[in-house]
Amino acid sequence: MVRMKKMVAGLALSVSLIAGIASAQTTTEVPRIVSKGGRHALMVDGSPFLMLGAQVNNSSNYPSALAQVWPVLDRIHANTVEIPIAWQQVEPVERRFDMTFLQTLLEQARVHDKRVVLLWFGTWKNTAPSYTPDWFKADNRRFPRMKLKDGTDHYVHSPMFRATLEADKRAFVEVMKYLKAHDPQNTVIMVQPENEVGSYRSPRDYGAQAEAVFAKPVPAELARALKKPGGSWTQMFGKQADRAFNTWHTARFVDEIAAAGKAIKPLPMYVNASLAGPSNVPDPTGVASGGPQQDVLDIWKAAAPALDFQAPDIYDRDAGHVALYLDAYARPDNALMVPEIGNAKEFARFFYAAIGRGAIGYAPFGMDDTGYFNYPLGAKALDDETLDSIGLKYAALSTMARDWAKIAYEHPTWGAVKPDDVAGQGAPAQSTPAQSTTMGNWTIATSYGEWQFGQKDWTWIKSEPPVWAKEPVGGVAVAHLSPNEFLLVGDHVRLTFGTAKDGPKNGSVFRVEEGRMADGRWVMSRVWNGDQTDYGITLVAPTVLKVMMGTYK
Repeated sequence: MVRMKKMVAGLALSVSLIAGIASAQTTTEVPRIVSKGGRHALMVDGSPFLMLGAQVNNSSNYPSALAQVWPVLDRIHANTVEIPIAWQQVEPVERRFDMTFLQTLLEQARVHDKRVVLLWFGTWKNTAPSYTPDWFKADNRRFPRMKLKDGTDHYVHSPMFRATLEADKRAFVEVMKYLKAHDPQNTVIMVQPENEVGSYRSPRDYGAQAEAVFAKPVPAELARALKKPGGSWTQMFGKQADRAFNTWHTARFVDEIAAAGKAIKPLPMYVNASLAGPSNVPDPTGVASGGPQQDVLDIWKAAAPALDFQAPDIYDRDAGHVALYLDAYARPDNALMVPEIGNAKEFARFFYAAIGRGAIGYAPFGMDDTGYFNYPLGAKALDDETLDSIGLKYAALSTMARDWAKIAYEHPTWGAVKPDDVAGQGAPAQSTPAQSTTMGNWTIATSYGEWQFGQKDWTWIKSEPPVWAKEPVGGVAVAHLSPNEFLLVGDHVRLTFGTAKDGPKNGSVFRVEEGRMADGRWVMSRVWNGDQTDYGITLVAPTVLKVMMGTYK
């Protein structure tokens, strides 16, 4: 009898384990990017998904480092990790592939309920070959570096050689084959083939093979895409000819790698840009020539149709500059995503600017506890204040990220953040100009550095500015749900709703509700009224509100 009980218990355990494995291996719909009406959505498991992301440090792509990754992601309420997988760890010996780290990553991400964006560090990583295998680095005959004008080697491998492309592509395809076989539930939702491609200090390869190609006319398909008559590179692009040439050939290189990977498993793929200045045409020797900066996006679109979008890596703290970057990449033919941004406190407000422009994802860089900090690009340390600056924003949307993603795909959105001080030297926030927009019959204006009660121009009662008045914090993202309804999330900002020029004569705020979305429904927790709305709608901690406008006769 005891033996029979043990056998039954063992059978039950086996059935349970098999059921668990079957459940873990359930095949789901492959993620994809969808677009309509100039808006975009990342579809994961068949519905829109807002990536509340975090990118780890460059060398945190080993099992030993993962224990320092997950607690930070949980601390900031991230739902997605962006993490490298390096060619050097996948193919340490030529044609011998090792997916040990990838398997460990998949298993741990599932345990910690995180989705993954896989960053392929191949021929380029911050333009350099530092993550390529040693056998690749050492063989400059098979895999030539770019030549400078004086004939010496540059540090960047040239995109002009098939051997380099084929070697990189072969390893990348093996990664995609592994994902197809071992990730049917699509833990990995997106892939970045290469990282910050291009070359610094030399706009292109000046070797003999590249020179011969440069002497030929611009490819007809590029001339057609740019709606130009064609001709030589210099005729079409002038002082930017060398950079345009490198951009075309780099994009073609990456496109072939992405296409080969998608032929195995068609996950969304993108490239990230080491940015140029926000509004100027850059010096070709002073930018990562060949990368997808905002002024050469049309070349990338023509050269790399296998890529779903191009994306900006933002380490510029200037709010005006960031707005220009986001506007440049938020195109009807280009889903906006911010795959890298500084993790210092002053960057966190730009989350609202991004999702207010319909961004499908956002990820501060360097979010792990391995002890590395990329200051002055980012924070000096991941202390509580730094983590809360983005973590509290993520927390406000963490249970309704899919709802926000669906709303942003179907409805107009707007985002604003506190501008930098007008004087540039610590001027009080009260001097910063208000921002405003018109959505349907209603206007929305922002102001910053205000208490929740009262007006800043009152003279009959004394008050001191709030402690956040001079800090680079504050912003809001707004979605226009219906003619008279708005959903918003923000902090350290005051919103004033009004009537548009051609709107109703007697319009006002009728109702303000705090709450959240849950499976497509609004769930109210309380109504704001009286002190909370008499002086505008002032948010301090990240809060989700629904605002209903109305008219009276």
